[in-house]
Amino acid sequence: MNRNKNKLILFLGIIFSTFLFNTRVFAADTLQEVQTPHGFKAFLTIIPLIVIIVLLVKRVDMLIAGFIGGVLAMIIGGISLVQANDFLLQSLPSMLTITVPIINSALAMAVFAAGSYTSSLTLVKRGIKGKVEYLAAFIVILQAAATYMSGIGGGSAMVIAPLAFAAVGAIPELVAGMAIAAAVSFTTSPASLETGIVSKLSNVSVADYVAQMRVFWLVFVAIAVIIAIYGTKKRKVLFKEEENEEFKNMSNKELLVNTIPAIFLLSAVIIGPLINKLIGFSLVTPLVYTVITVALIFICTKMTLNQSVNAMVDGSNYILVRLFSVGIFLAFINIINQTGAFVTIVSVAKSAPAALVVPTAVLAGFLIGVPAGAYVGSILTLVLPVVTSLGFSPVALGFVAMGVGLGSQMRFQLDILLV
Repeated sequence: MNRNKNKLILFLGIIFSTFLFNTRVFAADTLQEVQTPHGFKAFLTIIPLIVIIVLLVKRVDMLIAGFIGGVLAMIIGGISLVQANDFLLQSLPSMLTITVPIINSALAMAVFAAGSYTSSLTLVKRGIKGKVEYLAAFIVILQAAATYMSGIGGGSAMVIAPLAFAAVGAIPELVAGMAIAAAVSFTTSPASLETGIVSKLSNVSVADYVAQMRVFWLVFVAIAVIIAIYGTKKRKVLFKEEENEEFKNMSNKELLVNTIPAIFLLSAVIIGPLINKLIGFSLVTPLVYTVITVALIFICTKMTLNQSVNAMVDGSNYILVRLFSVGIFLAFINIINQTGAFVTIVSVAKSAPAALVVPTAVLAGFLIGVPAGAYVGSILTLVLPVVTSLGFSPVALGFVAMGVGLGSQMRFQLDILLV
């Protein structure tokens, strides 16, 4: 124990000395244009990125990984505490300004709390008349819809996966379908942290990114549904009749009414922009569908008005906490960027055939995403700067994000399956 304490004290001492040295020498410096490093210096600038990736793969907390990488970058690049502080004060506010995803995520979590998703699954179970493959298809669609509305892959899976496995069992193809549906949904959702990161790093608005990726989201969800149906039919799974205790005594009409908040919110998020375009002015806005969704939760579910409002406010906790964390992590990444690390990678990537760069980035994101698990936002802040610097389209960025998301969801769904 004393040996570990001595190591910790030594490590903190080195960091403190480094900060003090940098403050004395570079305190008067201002942020400058990033210069392309050459030779051995170029190799050194990449080391902090490699260290962060290794630590994330080993499931070290992203802020610890980012801090260690940031300190290394400060040593390598001679970056002062003043500059590092500037990066922090710039990155945090920028992440916390993605208001539409915050609102959408909060509303979706309130709909979760009201039980709209569970009641819809219960209703479908009663209506499929023993066709288990239909239930498997609906489970994947429900996973996609819930994730798309909330922007939270893990959160929706924690609710829906146990219900799915209780109904039809842990079918490998169903698990794969749910993983694909969740991955493509939260990485292209108008309510997700990942969409906010893509928007900030690429200077593309959330609405434009979501609109361009929607057709690919639908295509991959359809593929996920087909995989789930195929696996369920092939394995000849028997239907399980158990229903959720809270909803089994409700009539079909009551269940249908209970699902209305979820149906409305999904419609507002997906069809709202089209309605606004058709009528020529913005009618379906975040303010409008926020008020209506909260009202519907109060009218259609067992929640009181106070509980409905509180559920929405509490629902914002998830995304706000993660935006705060990623904002801090992004400050460390910006420190690394100041050393010229991303410029070095881009200069190498430019020599490769353009057709290979995006597939390579997607594959790299997937391979890192599997062991890194929940740190999708962190991985994106490492991968996307390179892709954006190469001038690729928002769709290309979306595919990279989906690759990272799929890797993380494969890990997450397997964890649920093993539990």
